[in-house]
Amino acid sequence: MANSTFETVLVTGGAGYVGSVLVPKLLAAGHRVRVLDLYLYGEHVLDSVANDPRLEQIKGDIRDKATLERSLAGVDAVIHLACISNDPSFELNPTLGKSINYDAFFGLVELSKAARVRRFIYASSSSVYGIKDMSNVTEDLPLEPLTDYSKYKAMCETVLLAAREPGFVPLIIRPATVCGYAPRLRLDLTVNILTNHAVNNRKITVFGGRQLRPNIHIEDIAELYVEALTWPDEVVDGAIYNAGYENHSVADIADMVRSSIGTDIMIETVPTDDNRSYHISSDKLLQTVGFRPKRTIRDAVDSIVQAFDDGLIPNSLTDDRYFNIKLMQRINLA
Repeated sequence: MANSTFETVLVTGGAGYVGSVLVPKLLAAGHRVRVLDLYLYGEHVLDSVANDPRLEQIKGDIRDKATLERSLAGVDAVIHLACISNDPSFELNPTLGKSINYDAFFGLVELSKAARVRRFIYASSSSVYGIKDMSNVTEDLPLEPLTDYSKYKAMCETVLLAAREPGFVPLIIRPATVCGYAPRLRLDLTVNILTNHAVNNRKITVFGGRQLRPNIHIEDIAELYVEALTWPDEVVDGAIYNAGYENHSVADIADMVRSSIGTDIMIETVPTDDNRSYHISSDKLLQTVGFRPKRTIRDAVDSIVQAFDDGLIPNSLTDDRYFNIKLMQRINLA
């Protein structure tokens, strides 16, 4: 029996990069939304919807049991985005990373079940696959995470699937690298980095270049999470879906950025020891639920360029709020 009536949705990390695009879309779809976030990157990111009476914002830590219990009261579905994002930020303080990305996950799942949450959507990562030789990486391949960040992402998947039971329906999404403009902008992701430097330095530095990087536009991944609340239980319960769109080499992405911004952009290629390269397949998502991303890498580049033109990204080369690792170093979160 399909069940798509999730009135109240908790978004952990709802003031983060993806959350800042997702929350307005959830409200537009008719949901009541509760956000639980530390708001490390600013309390302004949800200003466009802050006055919506169906939005409740809780500034708090997912590691705190009382905060979690308050956040989960009356919630029908959870979309779990909160984490220490990306490998460098995690490696800066592995103990902190583990406490937020893995240890806190047990309590979140347990308390979600106690609060009678009916659907739990977990934002994992396509990095859980590690480096694969095959041309298309599908959901049935073994996970071989290369870093602690991706290892704990994979381990959380195991924890969540073990908690599956009638009335508690888990769904795992493994997104590709997200790109494009958001109110809480990250400029430490491949497409966004290259666009920032092309606009402001008229020069792009490509490290290596042959590595394949799967990408998905931030508007598409946000719409996927909204749409996942409408899917029937039988295609959600315990399901795992890759979510990507375009798989291109870093060198090809650099060429796209240059062609969008200006032929005067200089591209410099330098050696790298980062050989992570993978090409994920999202065919299962299309074949099972009919979801197909609508936006390209070029659209993501254009969205950031437009935001620069509109004066929405001040001090983009120096302000640490755009760079997870820089902000983590400054605030020294414990």
